[in-house]
Amino acid sequence: MRVIIVGAGEVGFNVARRLSGENKDVVVIDKNSKALTRVSETLDVQTILGSGSNPEILEQAGVQEADIFLAVTDKDEINLISTFLANRIAPKIIKLARIRNEDYTKYPEMFTEGDLRIDTLINPDEEVVESILRVMSVPGAVEINDFVGGKVRLIGVKLPKESPLTGVTLMNIKEHLGGVDVVIAALVREDRLIIPGGLDTIEEGDIVYFACVRDQQDKLLKLAGILSDPIRKVLIVGGGNVGLLLAQALDNKKFHTRLLDRDPERCAELSENLDRIIVLHGDGTDQDLLKEENVGDLDMVISVTGDEEMNILSCLLAKNLGARKTITRISNFAYIPLIEPIGIDHLVCPRLSAINSILHFVRQGKVISAVSIKGEEAEALEAIAQENSGIVGKPIMDLHLPKGTLILCFQRGEEVIIPTGLTVIEPNDRLLIISTRKNISAIEDALTTKLEYY
Repeated sequence: MRVIIVGAGEVGFNVARRLSGENKDVVVIDKNSKALTRVSETLDVQTILGSGSNPEILEQAGVQEADIFLAVTDKDEINLISTFLANRIAPKIIKLARIRNEDYTKYPEMFTEGDLRIDTLINPDEEVVESILRVMSVPGAVEINDFVGGKVRLIGVKLPKESPLTGVTLMNIKEHLGGVDVVIAALVREDRLIIPGGLDTIEEGDIVYFACVRDQQDKLLKLAGILSDPIRKVLIVGGGNVGLLLAQALDNKKFHTRLLDRDPERCAELSENLDRIIVLHGDGTDQDLLKEENVGDLDMVISVTGDEEMNILSCLLAKNLGARKTITRISNFAYIPLIEPIGIDHLVCPRLSAINSILHFVRQGKVISAVSIKGEEAEALEAIAQENSGIVGKPIMDLHLPKGTLILCFQRGEEVIIPTGLTVIEPNDRLLIISTRKNISAIEDALTTKLEYY
């Protein structure tokens, strides 16, 4: 597979890193020589110095022979022009463009056909808001992802000390969960991700990833001793694109929401666009202001300014003043491992959201969605089992999937099924698979061809 990436920033760099590690043929284009030097010195990919909006550069990159074209610079206009040119040169190529400005995203029909046809518009801000809303729906979770059209959830939760699941062997897990259909997809123990087997035991302090049918979620969490009080009182710090989108999503009777921004003109704009939200002028790092607003009584403080240092400090101050939960927006990947140890409950990363939006397009086989788990250590894939696939027609126990790979569940017709070792996958089953990164290429092969060792 040949992938052309326009933009060597954090998104472009990290997508290239993921794909080059899977032995895919990757070309990265950027007009910033320093950014390209970082790519060429770190990754085994081809780099081209120039603009993705230059047709000569695109032809030099081999766009005619490419399978996928990604325009992921920080400039919407460059991404649109690059995609337009790629479409003229190679109309059949799959094209994805990172677009943040809602002046473009609110007219998606303009980009579905003709010379500007784009297969997917990637809006990291919208993805971040969806991530925040999922976390708010399950306050005790550290990570939540939806699959099978929202029918299945993969929920990562840190077990409390008093959880009845502590010390339970996975093969006996259903006896402790009242017959709820659930699969333990992964464990995180001492910052190490484990794709477990039936003989593994849940230990105190583990982060446990449950795969369950959505309508059994609350029962599962209650039996596991995890369910906490719902989120009602919220403070959003930052009234930019993400802050406004989130405030609009929370602008209803269910939530008592305040939105804080330090730009008085922006505050006036926000007040005009929001109904029930209380808009405040001020700085999220002003401790006196936070005290005045009784931050200690809040269920959640969400800091989503464009300044990640301010986001971190705002959340730490709010937590210190007694706020129950905090979420911070992070763009710098180097900061991600630091967030939990310093006491912030959750993080959202627009760049990681963009990468997740891209992943399923570069996966071979009929992959519907792909999400990174615990940063990038594992991946959850949702895919359609094809008739010629190596996983069709045999009991799961006889597939000999690589260690670190599990079929969590699948949808057949309208029914969602939690499989056993005797379950046989049939053509057109909609599968949810979790796998460590090193096995992704083998899983792609299994989804597309009949292999002797499957």
